[in-house]
Amino acid sequence: MNLSIVILAAGQGTRMKSELPKVLHPLAGCPMVKYVLDVATQLEPTRLALVVGYGAQQLCQVLGDEILYVEQLEQLGTGHAVLQARELLAGHAGTVLVLYGDTPFITHQTLETMLLHHTEKGAAVTLLTFRPDDPTGYGRILRDGTGRVMGIVEHKEATSEEREIREVNSGILCFRDAWLWPHLEGLQPKHGEYYLTDLVELAVAEGEWVAAKEADAAEVMGLDDRVKLAKAEALMRQRINEGWMLAGVTLLDPASTYLEASVKIGQDTVIYPNTHLRGATAIGRDCHLGPNTIICDSTVGNGCVIEASVVEGATMEDDVDVGPFAHLRKGAHLAKGVHVGNFGEIKNSYLGPNTKMGHFSYLGDATLGANVNVGAGTITCNYDGEQKHPTVIEDDVFIGSDTMLVAPVKVGKGAKTGAGAVVTRDVPPGQVVYGVPAKAKEEAGKVGKE
Repeated sequence: MNLSIVILAAGQGTRMKSELPKVLHPLAGCPMVKYVLDVATQLEPTRLALVVGYGAQQLCQVLGDEILYVEQLEQLGTGHAVLQARELLAGHAGTVLVLYGDTPFITHQTLETMLLHHTEKGAAVTLLTFRPDDPTGYGRILRDGTGRVMGIVEHKEATSEEREIREVNSGILCFRDAWLWPHLEGLQPKHGEYYLTDLVELAVAEGEWVAAKEADAAEVMGLDDRVKLAKAEALMRQRINEGWMLAGVTLLDPASTYLEASVKIGQDTVIYPNTHLRGATAIGRDCHLGPNTIICDSTVGNGCVIEASVVEGATMEDDVDVGPFAHLRKGAHLAKGVHVGNFGEIKNSYLGPNTKMGHFSYLGDATLGANVNVGAGTITCNYDGEQKHPTVIEDDVFIGSDTMLVAPVKVGKGAKTGAGAVVTRDVPPGQVVYGVPAKAKEEAGKVGKE
């Protein structure tokens, strides 16, 4: 597409009452400006520039260095903001589209329709308009008897008759590139600011065609305070949830299901109420998640069950079941068929295929083989007050209830520990140890005779 795009994101957003730049406030787990950037990228522009100002360094850190940034050192209005992008954009495409970083609901379909209309009309300027329930505070679109756009009048300057007009300006505009830049330089300030919408009056005065395309009000909603942000969060969550339901995911109660925009979910997965899926989380097919579950930055395979648990930075292979009231922390990796029961906690540990950890246990910095049984109350004592140490448990081991594994320690294949054992040294394969400190049956017998 013969198109340049400039996104305005320089304002602080004082009504947010926040030190965080307005456009970085999260919406469904993603900075609101990221939605606008994604839509703009879908239009495949020749060049795309982001105008930054307040919190410019923070914006660059969050959004990365693949974007062309333009800094507006003084916030002197929308016209002044677009002018900062002249060196990057002028002459590189026939059309310039101006978007805003606080309108995350705009769709590429609406913008494509607007751009097509702009081209068909041969317009110098095209406005994206909408009809809000309450137009108070918005600039009204003035048309003549034929419907041709003749200008924009701001609410405070409008007559009582003009205030009855329902069609208002969204702020999103596109321009003929060759017409825009020289006229932008000639804008005169009002109240110390340069307004992009003043170009409409200039175009009309020159006999240029000013076109308009109407959009749905929800798409052009700007988010400039916490009340609007909360409403937008609910709307975005509804959009995300409906998308997943149409893709084959069951949400038993969409109103109490919280899915961030970055999450991926497989077909035939069922999500129960009060479940939160966040960050870089990928869920497989045929899973049952929740109720009362939080999963963040984790990978969950097919056929898994997670009930009333917290999973963060973890990997679960197929057919794993967790909970209720379990906690998988960063680095937990559960192989196919693993079971973790209630009040189990796992950190930076690998559990091999079909290993079972029933309840009330903690595994940290541990590597477990296949078919291991971890009895209730088992704890890996991995921290000595200065360093973390590893525990290795090989295949087919039976760990008795209340076993303390004092790392670093290794339990060999097929070995067993008795209930209450405190294992302070390696256990050879096939050996049975018990006691405090844990010893083999033969050793314990010798101690008794002495």
